[in-house]
Amino acid sequence: MKVIMRNPRREIELRGPLTVTSLLATTEVKREAVLIIVDGTLVTADATIDDSATVELRPVISGGSS
Repeated sequence: MKVIMRNPRREIELRGPLTVTSLLATTEVKREAVLIIVDGTLVTADATIDDSATVELRPVISGGSS
């Protein structure tokens, strides 16, 4: 699978299938810090990702007005 990580932008290739939890452990990314998007669809931590998938780990950004 292709994993696209942002801030800084980089791409890595991993062999699947993997669970989201395993993917995050392998990439050393905290679950609370990212949204996991698989082939354009937001997925939960219990999802399994196929070897042919493209995964984006998009940073969670919060903010607002005062």
